[in-house]
Amino acid sequence: MTALKKYKEVFAQYDRQCIRVYQAYNPTIAQEAVALQTFGPSFSLNRMTWIKPSFLWLMYRSNWGNKKNQECILALDIYQNKFNELLQKAVLTSPDSADQTGRQWEKAFDAASVYCQWDPDRNLNGNAINRAAIQIGLKGETLKDFLANGICRIEDLTPQVKKWNEQRKNGKLNPKNLPIERIYPVQDKAIRSRLGME
Repeated sequence: MTALKKYKEVFAQYDRQCIRVYQAYNPTIAQEAVALQTFGPSFSLNRMTWIKPSFLWLMYRSNWGNKKNQECILALDIYQNKFNELLQKAVLTSPDSADQTGRQWEKAFDAASVYCQWDPDRNLNGNAINRAAIQIGLKGETLKDFLANGICRIEDLTPQVKKWNEQRKNGKLNPKNLPIERIYPVQDKAIRSRLGME
């Protein structure tokens, strides 16, 4: 078992009701989402959307909101029961779970509307750390249901992210001021096996 396997856990900020995930969008989509507290007409339902519980992974991916069409950083507080449903449905984007052969995985992948991908999590400077960060991709009817019933609130973190990034570049960002993420309990053995968490 590799060190990375050992740290395939969902690290997230959460409370008794919700778990927080992050996304990056262009200003039009983001402003609609904050105003409507769901996604509006500028958001495409015909493509997959990915939610990411790791704040610093999204900072790495969006270059702290400096990449084109990723200028606005949104925090979505989603209901834990909906997040757990997504984990129940999720299929890995590559067949590295011990209990699936290539053919079994292909069949599950083709039928899926929720996908799970693990990537190296990141530190403040974008360097890989010794644990994995989960991404969950949604499409089709599952995405529509998530938008209608899964979101508790949407918050625009863009001004705060810009402030943190300036502090980071000047060597003055205290990591304790960033979102505090801890292991989110995923106890279902079937989920853990299917998503390569064992």
